Amino acid sequence: MAFEVDVGTERMLVSYDVSKESRSNAVRVCQIVFGRTRGGGVPDLSRREKGFIHRPGVVWIGQSVLAMRPRDAEELRLKLGSLGVRVALARIHVIGEALEAFHRPSRSMA
Repeated sequence: MAFEVDVGTERMLVSYDVSKESRSNAVRVCQIVFGRTRGGGVPDLSRREKGFIHRPGVVWIGQSVLAMRPRDAEELRLKLGSLGVRVALARIHVIGEALEAFHRPSRSMA
């Protein structure tokens, strides 16, 4: 995941929570947020799907908390909401250096 932050650009803080009654959706939520590899177990036949954390400008703050552009936040809210996941959004304005403190190297899905 390339770390990319537009200095001074508005972001949304996104927090999501899978309720006890919806635990069966927890795996799907992780796939949407972090990505997945699909296929029949044969590497040549598998297909990699990048998650929201692989999008430019998305920063993983911590468990169930991300910072991202407003259009990405709304798309994630709709996808997770369709699974019955509670999603909270808040507009934030940060400078790039502030979000850089949360940068975490991740395994590449390229």
